[in-house]
Amino acid sequence: MASDTPGKFTLDELDYQLVTALQLAPRADWQRIGAALGVDGTTAARRWNRLYGSGHAWISCLPAQLAIASAVFAIIEVDCVAGRLPEVAESLAGDVNIVTLEHVTGARDLLIQAAFSDHVQLGRYLSLRLGMLPGVASTRTQIAVTVHTEGSRWRLDRLSEPARRALTGASPRQNWSGRPFSDEDLALFQALSTDPRQPAVRLAERTGLSPTTVRRRLDRMDAERSIGYRCEVARYVSGYPISVSLWCTLPPAETPRVVSRLSGMRETRFCATLSGSANLLVVVWLRSVQDIAAFEARLAVQAPELTITDRAVALWVMKLGGHLLDPLGRNLRAVPLGFWSDPVSDAAEGELLARLRQIGVS
Repeated sequence: MASDTPGKFTLDELDYQLVTALQLAPRADWQRIGAALGVDGTTAARRWNRLYGSGHAWISCLPAQLAIASAVFAIIEVDCVAGRLPEVAESLAGDVNIVTLEHVTGARDLLIQAAFSDHVQLGRYLSLRLGMLPGVASTRTQIAVTVHTEGSRWRLDRLSEPARRALTGASPRQNWSGRPFSDEDLALFQALSTDPRQPAVRLAERTGLSPTTVRRRLDRMDAERSIGYRCEVARYVSGYPISVSLWCTLPPAETPRVVSRLSGMRETRFCATLSGSANLLVVVWLRSVQDIAAFEARLAVQAPELTITDRAVALWVMKLGGHLLDPLGRNLRAVPLGFWSDPVSDAAEGELLARLRQIGVS
């Protein structure tokens, strides 16, 4: 059993196996989870409730329409006015389109991963949201041309192969669905986001749907893979407490081979080709700051064509997969993800367009 002395919370092997099981089958019933772990379902549920209640493990979900190729995924660096970083971060934390928000070292104060419905919405957000936010000194943005791997594929890998097969079967991984949410699907997703393991009866109470309708819609969404799930664990008890972002340059012809190797490396959490001169971003989770040099040395051997041009260590991952976290990486609450919209920014854009129409008009 994990120790929960304040500041000294640790996970035992069954806890690690439980998190791994939920990374593989996030909504599986407790009997199935327990059978894979060799314990009864009640024990598995009790363990999870304790981890979840203390914020040390949780499940987040991401609508596929934020991840498919038709969406625009952006990497945004934010420089803050001296002394204003906490204020800026607090203002941004609730933005539904921000998947990840980090306070980092190096040549930027905040590093953001965010999703947009199109390039127009991205431009509007940069100019009329970030550009007008008090405390923001400047921003730099790159578009993720292709996201090769992301957090839902990261695993603790603490289960035997038979246990993994019991949870996942032999079915191949499906691609993201391109079908957009209906209004009813969106309401169900937003209710589900606070706790993806909550029962259908509770979701029915929150959405006004019947439990039968909730189950049917969830089964369809799972079958279509219109929702992606992540089982996360507070990094300070994960064994991988250090998150490092690496900006790299790579000859385009070498991209398929190199990203295949990167995606298969145990430490890789996120990998995307970018639109800028540093055309590859890799986010890795490491056991210590001292491991940065060792990881980069191993990377140089496996991918000598790749050159690391910049790096940033996360000081506080404030938001991860749509969940707000404390400085130790424990879950505070969910912010259901979606595409950004803002009536104030829309009005400001409308006023700008009206002025542009009058230019040169006598």
